[in-house]
Amino acid sequence: MQLYSTKNPSTRVSFKEAVFNSMPQDKGLYMPVDIPRLDDLFLTHLDKYTLPEIALHVAQNLIGEDIPADDLKQIIHDAINFLAPVEKLEENVFVLELWHGPSLAFKDFGARFMSRVMSYFLEKGEKQLDVLVATSGDTGGAVALGFLGVPNTRVTILYPKGKVSDIQELQLTTNGQNIRAVEIDGTFDDCQALVKQAFTDKELKEKFRLTSANSINIARLIPQTFYYFNAYAQLLKIGVEKVIFSVPSGNFGNIGAGLLAWKMGLPVEHFIAATNVNDTVPEFLRTGVYQPKPSVATLSNAMDVGDPSNWVRIADLFKGELETLKTQVTGYSYNDEQTLEAIKFIYDNYHYIACPHTAIAWQALRDWQQDNYKRDIAGVFLSTAHPCKFPDVYPESIADKVDVPEQVKDLHKKKKHAVSLGKDFGGFKEYLLKNG
Repeated sequence: MQLYSTKNPSTRVSFKEAVFNSMPQDKGLYMPVDIPRLDDLFLTHLDKYTLPEIALHVAQNLIGEDIPADDLKQIIHDAINFLAPVEKLEENVFVLELWHGPSLAFKDFGARFMSRVMSYFLEKGEKQLDVLVATSGDTGGAVALGFLGVPNTRVTILYPKGKVSDIQELQLTTNGQNIRAVEIDGTFDDCQALVKQAFTDKELKEKFRLTSANSINIARLIPQTFYYFNAYAQLLKIGVEKVIFSVPSGNFGNIGAGLLAWKMGLPVEHFIAATNVNDTVPEFLRTGVYQPKPSVATLSNAMDVGDPSNWVRIADLFKGELETLKTQVTGYSYNDEQTLEAIKFIYDNYHYIACPHTAIAWQALRDWQQDNYKRDIAGVFLSTAHPCKFPDVYPESIADKVDVPEQVKDLHKKKKHAVSLGKDFGGFKEYLLKNG
């Protein structure tokens, strides 16, 4: 697999190099030189395959010979060992549940696959791998569990102070071993900026072998395509052949993976980018002006991103052709009040408890269908996190009905360990150097 930088299309690096470097020195993002189109026989018979079988076929076509088939199969069976079911709520309205992994969030797909790929590529005697990751909520927990105990790796998780839920914070700060947490007095965008700057700092690069576990890493993006193909496979089994996906969107890795799957031949009619008031992309799709802005804290905290990193990948997929992009992607944004109204509506009408991110995706799907309803097209909204992660969001009548898994109950018995820092790069750099 050959990859190039979105800022320099003539760049060529291997998959292994892209995985370990995460981000090119020119501060672009890595993209595949060739995006293979899967054969029609496979696509039309997706319903005959299991999730691991689908994942292996998709990964082999993208990664090629960089990881031999038997080794890749083992990585996938170890990483993707949980389900991602599609549940029907009503005619032409389905929910894709992506929170059945160990951290109870969709990020398990990317984090577990990436950690095992990195472990596979690490050779004995090599310098320790330092993984830096910024999180607005769920990424950190998934990465922590994905890398926990992986030999010769150390993970540093940066999260914004007071802007993740209590359970999310416990998932970040109670692991110990090779996982450490840094609480930043700022926003997710500040955390993300610190990680990005670390990769281009000469002194840090010389001392550490740095890589990222954020969705800027191509090894996070690839496995997220798996559940789009698998969702379509489940719909084929019940006779559905046309589908749109409504995707809760923050850093835009999730919908970016969906669009990559579409480029590989998955017959998706349309994508909906559903955001909270951090609406940089919906505004761009409406006005044609891309204007990043400071992020605003909301109930859907994992989507509080004002300058989404993965947007450059999506723009690259469409070669900057805005009108073509707008035919495939529609953006919607909602405030906290609308989010709470959606949560209540979903519970009252479907007896289904949606996390705030999921509720926004449902609302966007509902609004799109009201304007564009077609009887032969099914709408699927992505449910990205277990509702137990957001106990303070729900009214008491709904909160009492949330099933809390045992692993979450166990978290409350553990002690938080985190270092507090400001948002200046000098302080973060000093912390890394002193604790190397």
